[in-house]
Amino acid sequence: MHTITSHLPAAIASLNPRSCLVKRQGRLLFEHYREPSFETVPAIINSCTKSVLSALVCVALGRGLLPDPRVTPVSAFFPQLKTDADIRKRDMTLLHLLTMTAGFRWDEFGGLNSFPRMTRESNWIAHVLEQPLSEPPGTRMTYNSGVSQLLSGILSEATGMTVARFAEQTLFGTLGIETYEWETDPQGIHTGGFGLRLRPADLLKLGELMLNRGMHGRTRLFPGEWADLAVRPFAPASPPYEGEYGWHWWCGACVPTRKVSAGKDDGNRAQPSDYFYARGFGGQFVYVVPEAELVAVVTQDSRKRKQPDPFAELIVPILAGC
Repeated sequence: MHTITSHLPAAIASLNPRSCLVKRQGRLLFEHYREPSFETVPAIINSCTKSVLSALVCVALGRGLLPDPRVTPVSAFFPQLKTDADIRKRDMTLLHLLTMTAGFRWDEFGGLNSFPRMTRESNWIAHVLEQPLSEPPGTRMTYNSGVSQLLSGILSEATGMTVARFAEQTLFGTLGIETYEWETDPQGIHTGGFGLRLRPADLLKLGELMLNRGMHGRTRLFPGEWADLAVRPFAPASPPYEGEYGWHWWCGACVPTRKVSAGKDDGNRAQPSDYFYARGFGGQFVYVVPEAELVAVVTQDSRKRKQPDPFAELIVPILAGC
C-alpha cells in the first residue's frame, strides 16, 4: 500500500481536490477529503450523471424493459420523428443516442450554445428532437447533453416510473446508495446529462460495478455483455474533446512509467493500460482500469471550463507501481 500510494499526498496537495478515493482489488488504498463534510454530503457530479444513466440503461436492457439499442429506432419512443421533414431522423437508433452519434447540429457550449438554450426551453425533449441534423446518424460523435435527456425520457417511458425511482429500485438500493439529489426538467423528467448529486464513496461503487461487469458481490445487476459494450470505444470524440466515446463513458489508454536501472533493460517495459471513465464539468472523474483491478474517484470544484485531467498525476504512478 505504501509503495503504490506514497506519491499521492504530494499530488493531492498540488491538485487540492474535494475528494480522492482509490480502490484496488477490492481494497481501499487511499481516501482523502478536503473537508470532513465532503465525505457525507452529496455533491454535484455534473456530466458523470451520463455514466450513471448508462448503467441504468444496462439494467433496463438486462430486465427486458428496453429493446436492443443497436436496432431500435428512436422513433419507437418519439413517433414525431417519423413525420419529420428530415427523413434521416427515422434512421436514428438508441445506440446513436448512447454514443452521441445521433447527427444533431449541436455545440454544447460553443457558438450555438445548444445546452444553455435547451435549459431555457419549456420542453427540453421537444427542443432536442426539433434540432436539425448536420449529418446522417452514425457519422460522428458530437458531445450533446440533449441526447442524454432523450435517453432519460425513453428510460422513464420504458420502465413506467421516473428515472430516480427506477434507480432506487434497481441500482441505488443494491449498491447501498441512500442519499442523493437529482434535478428534473419542466416535465418532471430527471436530467440525463447532469444534475445528479452523489457522495464520492457512491461514485466509487458505480466504478466497481462497471469494473465487475454488472456484478455487485454475488448479485448481477445486468449482463456482462451490456457492461462490455457500454465501456467499449465506439467513436472518436469530436474537437475540442479528446479520446473515444462508448455508451456515455469515455475511453482511453495510457502507458504507465516504469523505472529501469541506468544502462539496463530488464524487458519489463510499460504496456498501454486501457481504461474508461466518467467525466463531469468542474473536475469530477470516476476512473476504471480493468487490468489493474483499480477504481479511483476524484472530485473537484473548479469553475474553469477546461479542466486538467488528474489521471496522469494520480493514477499513472499507481499503475507503474502495480
